[in-house]
Amino acid sequence: MQHLLARAAVLCALMLLPLAVYLPGSATGQELQRPRMVVVLEAGKIVIELRPDKAPLTVARMRELANAGFYDGLTVVRVAPGHVVQAGDPKFDGSGGSGQTIKAEFSDLLHVRGAVGMARDADPDSADSQFYICLADRPHLNGKYTVFGQVISGMELLDKLAPGHGQMGFIPDKMDQPRIVSVRVTG
Repeated sequence: MQHLLARAAVLCALMLLPLAVYLPGSATGQELQRPRMVVVLEAGKIVIELRPDKAPLTVARMRELANAGFYDGLTVVRVAPGHVVQAGDPKFDGSGGSGQTIKAEFSDLLHVRGAVGMARDADPDSADSQFYICLADRPHLNGKYTVFGQVISGMELLDKLAPGHGQMGFIPDKMDQPRIVSVRVTG
C-alpha cells in the first residue's frame, strides 16, 4: 500500500510539473513573463527583454512612452563603436527628453554587450526618455546607470550602424541619423 501511495505521489508531481513553468514566482515562469521592447529601425528589428524585477519604474515609464508612440519617428543620435548606440531624443541632438525624469534604479545587472540602460546627465535621477544599448562590455558603467533590459535579437543591426562623426560618437546631422520606425512594449 505504501508503495502505491508513493507511486501516486510521483505521478501527481509529474502531472503538475508543467504548471510550474507558467506559475508566477517560478524561475522559468518569470523568464516567460518578462516583457519585451521591440525597436523597429528602417534596417530591421531589435528585441529587448525588459527587467521590471530590477528596474520597475524605468520599465513602466518605457512602456508608457513606447506604447504612446513617443519614439516613433525619432532617431539614433549616437553611435560610438565599442561603446554604445543611443536613441530617444526628440531634439535629435542628445539633449532632449519627454520632460519627466525617472529615479535611478541601480542593480546587479551588468553593462555587458547588449545591455540596455538609461542615458542621463550628472544627476543620477535625471534619466528621461533616452536609452542606450552597449555594443561591448562596459564595466566602468556598472552601478552608475540604470540597466533595464538586454537585447535578445538584432545586435547585428546595431553593429552595422555607421559610427557618429561628432564628439563621443554623436551624429550631428539629423538627416544622417538612423530613423526609428516604432518602439513598442509587449507582455
